[in-house]
Amino acid sequence: MNTERGSIALITGANRGIGYEIAVGLGRLGMTVLMGARDLDQGEPAAARLCGDGIDAQAVRLDVTSGHDPAGAAAWIDAQYGRLDVLVNNAGISGARQAQQPGSADLDTLRAVFATNVFGAVAVTEATLPLLRRSPRARIVNVTSGLGSMTRMTDPHDYFTGLPATLGYSPSKSALNHVTVQYAKHLAPEAILVNAADPGPCATDFTKDLPGVTRTAVDGARIVVHLATLEENGPTGGFFNEAGRVPW
Repeated sequence: MNTERGSIALITGANRGIGYEIAVGLGRLGMTVLMGARDLDQGEPAAARLCGDGIDAQAVRLDVTSGHDPAGAAAWIDAQYGRLDVLVNNAGISGARQAQQPGSADLDTLRAVFATNVFGAVAVTEATLPLLRRSPRARIVNVTSGLGSMTRMTDPHDYFTGLPATLGYSPSKSALNHVTVQYAKHLAPEAILVNAADPGPCATDFTKDLPGVTRTAVDGARIVVHLATLEENGPTGGFFNEAGRVPW
C-alpha cells in the first residue's frame, strides 16, 4: 500500500532549488505539498507549475524568521487539513562569506544566518508539532550540509579541511544537526522520526559561485524524499546523504 498517498507535507523554502525538487518528489508520491515561501509572488507560480504536472500543491506564506508566520502557517494547515504528516525544514541562507571570516566577522551577518538556518527550523517545528502529533506516521527532515560535519572538518585527509574558515554557515548546520538529535530523542516515544539530510553540493543559486559542481537539485532532493518517507522501523536522530550516514 502506498502510505504516502494522501499525506500532507510542508516544505519551507520550496519555491526554488532543492526545496522545489523536494516538493516535486513528494508530490509525485501522491502527497499534498504545501510550499512555504517568504514571497507568495514566487511561491504561487511555483505551486502552479506543480499543479500543471498533476501534483496537489499550494503555496503558503512562510518566512521562518518572522515572529508570526510559523504560527500563522500552522493555523492555516490546521484549518485546511487538521494534521501534518511530513515537515521538511529546508529554508536556509549562506550569508556573505567575507563577513563570516574569523578575525573580521560581522555579528549581524552571523545572527542572520543562525536566525534562518537554526532558529527558523526550530520555530517551524514548534509551531507544527501539534499537527505532526496527529499523524499516524509523522516525519521531520532538517536539510543540513556536509559542511556541518565536525569530523570531516577536522579530518586531515578530507578536502573540507582546506576550505576557508567560516563562523556562520557551517557552524549553523552543525547546530541544526544537534537540534535534530534533540528532537529525535524527545519524539522517539511517539514514533516520530527526525533526521538530518545532507543533499551534497548541487548546481543551484545557492552554490553558483562554487566551481566544479555538477550535481543537480534533483540529485540533492533524493535523500530528503527518502528520509521523509521512511518506514516505521526507520532510523531517527541520524545524519545522512545518498551514500549513507555522514559522520558528525
